Amino acid sequence: MADKLFGTDGVRGEANTWPMTAELALKLGAAAGRHFRRDNQEHRVVIGKDTRLSGYMIEYALTAGFASTGMDVFLLGPVPTPAVGYLTHSLRADVGVMISASHNPASDNGIKLFGPDGFKLSDDSEAGIEKLLQEGVRLAKPENIGRAKRFEDARGRYVEYAKTTFPYRGRLEGLRIVVDCANGAAYKTAPAVLWELGADVISLGVEPNGTNINFECGSTHPEAAARKVLETRADLGICLDGDADRVVLIDETGHIADGDQIMALIATRWAAEGRLKGDALVATVMSNLGLERHLESKGIGLKRTKVGDRYVVEEMRASGHNLGGEQSGHIVMTDYATTGDGLIGALQFLASMVETGQKASELARVFTPIPQKLVNVRYQSGQTPLEADMVQQAIADGEKKLGSDGRLLIRKSGTEPLIRVMGEAVDPALLDTVLDDVVGAVKQAAT
Repeated sequence: MADKLFGTDGVRGEANTWPMTAELALKLGAAAGRHFRRDNQEHRVVIGKDTRLSGYMIEYALTAGFASTGMDVFLLGPVPTPAVGYLTHSLRADVGVMISASHNPASDNGIKLFGPDGFKLSDDSEAGIEKLLQEGVRLAKPENIGRAKRFEDARGRYVEYAKTTFPYRGRLEGLRIVVDCANGAAYKTAPAVLWELGADVISLGVEPNGTNINFECGSTHPEAAARKVLETRADLGICLDGDADRVVLIDETGHIADGDQIMALIATRWAAEGRLKGDALVATVMSNLGLERHLESKGIGLKRTKVGDRYVVEEMRASGHNLGGEQSGHIVMTDYATTGDGLIGALQFLASMVETGQKASELARVFTPIPQKLVNVRYQSGQTPLEADMVQQAIADGEKKLGSDGRLLIRKSGTEPLIRVMGEAVDPALLDTVLDDVVGAVKQAAT
């Protein structure tokens, strides 16, 4: 096991292929259990999952691993990732686990770990667990083996908590909302929260069968929800991903608003109310240059991090900020949640609709984006296309051509064997030319 196990968002890969095998999950559970079990007192772990078929296999393997080190296991069933963070802290568990590959296809799966505070683990904690996994784990004595049981009230607890994040006495009566749950973890919780707050709810992607998660639905494929919004004359469309930690919104005209627009609205509103801690938003290097210029015009700072919501959260915690996220739709509000929460992010947008009386289309277009394009180039294991001289030269030439009116960001994906080539420029034609040159060089280096 020479390869590094943890990526930018836990362990992820194709199900039944290393590292997403039952054998590895069992060993990982034992290593994580030993890492967090530091005395002979009672210890507990909560495990949630999305709706992938392979979730059963990984769930039971992790359970066996944790129990073997004396950890009591509470199985939450299908719940959103933010629910795991919330319940880890609420149930005073030593560790939380979410089994999900987020927006990836059903053939993939992943394991995300949370500390007792409900936040994702630091790099140091992951390194410690990986070291234990490689060296071997001391197992519990027979009389100290952990127990496992289903925690039946997990969804209900999260539903009740999510409702408390909506403004006091606020209601959604008179609003028709399409919610696409991507046949994923929020297929019961999201419609329930919206309905209990008074909305007329039209649900899509709420019939998971183990293999249809994220398939032509959810935040990565919002077209079906956009059509349903227009067909039903809905006031808003909400598209979640497989584990419901990200969201994109659709206004009443069918226009899609990404995470940058949602963050711009919330940041501007919170700043006006004196609620934006540190007078700044934390976002990644992928967020649009138009967002940065809008915030600057409002006297709001923008702090950029590496791609990955965990890095956003780390910067937020280190610097005392309470709002951050990603263009892809992770909206992190540490006043309410320890990780991205698509539903609670949507509720903040709905709160603006209710309080201002404005339509979604008037609120979801906060700034005009600078033209931006992203091209993914797949490469084979063992290849290092970014290190090729031709690629480095193409990048240098492209940056010179763009000057101060654009930027390039070329990076390896942390979850898939892809080189992500992103560019922004005021001049769309120049952007196309520069991206074509860089992408061509990367493809040539990857052959």
